Amino acid sequence: MDNLHVVDHPLIKHKLTIMRNKSTGPKEFRELLREITFLLAYEATRNIETLQFEIETPLEKTTGYAIEDKKIVIVPILRAGLGMVDSILELLPNASVGHIGVYRDPKTLRPVEYYCKLPSLNETSAVFVLDPMLATGFSGVHAVKILKERGARNIIFVSLIAAPEGVQQFSVNCPDVPIYTACLDRQLNDHGYILPGLGDAGDRLYRTK
Repeated sequence: MDNLHVVDHPLIKHKLTIMRNKSTGPKEFRELLREITFLLAYEATRNIETLQFEIETPLEKTTGYAIEDKKIVIVPILRAGLGMVDSILELLPNASVGHIGVYRDPKTLRPVEYYCKLPSLNETSAVFVLDPMLATGFSGVHAVKILKERGARNIIFVSLIAAPEGVQQFSVNCPDVPIYTACLDRQLNDHGYILPGLGDAGDRLYRTK
């Protein structure tokens, strides 16, 4: 699990505990997902490229730094990944946004792709794939495969909660893709849900159950 980065922070632990609680409603759930995504993005963007240039303070000239956020691409996995997009766009407002729609077949647990719309990608693009739940890992690996076929090489996966099975799936199939998550949970149940988890993130975001 060398590609796994657990962002262990008291604020994240506090907010994630509230999200796990089954009595937390969709409004608060959405707000907390947004807030935790801010904190995850701080770490996930640590190694993005910066440009140096000269600026002048009121006292003297010095070296400044800038992010070329037009080279950054945000790709939520529909639908739950949509809840993480606005946080990163607030930090990187010129980033492009693509969408990959994948649902999990309830019998096989394998990904079924139903939508894909992406901006132009190349080896200089920094691509952040967003999905609150890294469970089996099949959907995430499928999304990474699509991105690589389109030319992306620098890909980072950002999740709220990960299961060991999903991380292992990434380690085998996408060892070059770092994973940033708020928590590594215990395991998956027989239906592919993370334990202890927080339920279905999409259903809780949009009150569809």
